[in-house]
Amino acid sequence: MQKEVSITFHNKGLRSYIEVDLCANCPRQDNKGCCGYYSPIFYSTDLAYLLENKPGLVDYIFSLSDITVLDASVTVNNSIDGDSYRCQFHTTETGCLLDQISRETICRHFVCPGIDWKSEERLSDWQNFFKLLLEYEIQVNNNIARKMKEKGFTLRNLDDLDAYFAEMMPIFHEETKDLPSFFKDFPVQETFKLLRTLSYGEDWPL
Repeated sequence: MQKEVSITFHNKGLRSYIEVDLCANCPRQDNKGCCGYYSPIFYSTDLAYLLENKPGLVDYIFSLSDITVLDASVTVNNSIDGDSYRCQFHTTETGCLLDQISRETICRHFVCPGIDWKSEERLSDWQNFFKLLLEYEIQVNNNIARKMKEKGFTLRNLDDLDAYFAEMMPIFHEETKDLPSFFKDFPVQETFKLLRTLSYGEDWPL
């Protein structure tokens, strides 16, 4: 079966993301799709955004019982669900509980292989955009992690997260005060139509 699929690229700086209309009716048909195969990892840039826009979500993440906290990141571990797993942010009723801009990097950028958008020559500029974005985000996160370690701060000290974030936020703003020029070279939003042959169940690749 062939279907026209819309893919929309959102240029929102560090919070840029890719939206695909097919996700609402995932061909995987298992009520969780890619959310059954990944545990989201929130790094400094994610936590900084959430602290400024949805601080309650940061509190919620660190209140969860099954998380892995490292010096500068927190992973929300998925749970066993049938023959695979399920992300703790996923519900069968509405899918992900987080809007796309609030999700961590992989969840903002992921497009399942069945869409194969990177094979489209007309989308090569956007492919480069997200490549540059990922490199920039990694650089910022690494710089923040290094500076926080030098100051003796770690997220592992769960009893003093307020002090960690109070120290982290000025570093985040300093690291991101001058954004790379490539952000200005792209529209805020652009949509393309792709014609794709759909397969269903486990035949649809993730």
